[in-house]
Amino acid sequence: MKSNNIILCVAFLSQTGIGVLGNSFLIFLFIFVFLSGHRMRPIDTIVTQLAFVNCLVLLSKGIPKTMTALGLMNFLGEIGCKIVSYLHRVAQELSLSMTCLLSGFQAITISPSNSIWAGLKARTRKYIILSSLFCWTFHLLFCSYTPWGIQGPSHARNITEIQHYGYCSHVILSGYHASLFATIISFPDSVCMVFMVSASGYMVFLLYRHHRQVKQIHLTCLSLRVSHESRATKTILLLLSTFFTSYSLNSILTTYMSFVKSPHWLAHTSAFLASCFPAVSPYMLISSDSQVPRYFYALCRKKNPHFDLDSRLVSSTKDVP
Repeated sequence: MKSNNIILCVAFLSQTGIGVLGNSFLIFLFIFVFLSGHRMRPIDTIVTQLAFVNCLVLLSKGIPKTMTALGLMNFLGEIGCKIVSYLHRVAQELSLSMTCLLSGFQAITISPSNSIWAGLKARTRKYIILSSLFCWTFHLLFCSYTPWGIQGPSHARNITEIQHYGYCSHVILSGYHASLFATIISFPDSVCMVFMVSASGYMVFLLYRHHRQVKQIHLTCLSLRVSHESRATKTILLLLSTFFTSYSLNSILTTYMSFVKSPHWLAHTSAFLASCFPAVSPYMLISSDSQVPRYFYALCRKKNPHFDLDSRLVSSTKDVP
């Protein structure tokens, strides 16, 4: 095996293993809390879905890339390529949508009681469920175009209109139809990105205004009461900045490879960038979200710290003054 293949194998295998481990921890942790009867924050539902689709993103890209680096090119077949490519595309789009929902509902949660979003706070859980169902249904249907251009690696190896990824290949589009197709499939992503940036700007504004109010009032109890919202908001902002960076770089490379036949190293770079956010996001949540250690405490002790959990959860839903 060539040294380059060994490096690729180690890189994708490590990224996939580390990412799946962190996301699986969050999934099982939130499932345990739910089955234990503890009240969960509304955004925990979104975080659980985000962790699940991140696992799909990592597995549907990391395992095929690792197998390709080991020299196994035809292990999927054409039908397998179509299924894996479809699952990866759906999971990738859902990762964007869930991150968008997370930023939006966090912005609603920390909004002051006199804002236009105050009326939505009491119905946040209902709207989260409806929004999640809409996202899953929309992307499962919208991404149905993905298998049409996917072929197995043994098809048309010498045709210039084919972009090879090792385990699969796709037809390179050209002309007017290519531009129209790229515009249509990128429109939902563009809407989500604009919404995420707007929500992030709104949260930064609220945090800045709250910081100035706390400095003026100098009330310790007030500072403690809102520290949970501030910490959660900063976590969301960190997630958004990481997601925006990796997603933007990957989108540029993916768009380029859709129209121009590119070398294999560029395809590997794009795949690695696409999996960066799913791999690191669970560890950002675990290290930054103060609620996760309390959930983990309940899991390890296997007893009912109901007062601690509920008191923090109630406080985390209060308004920022």
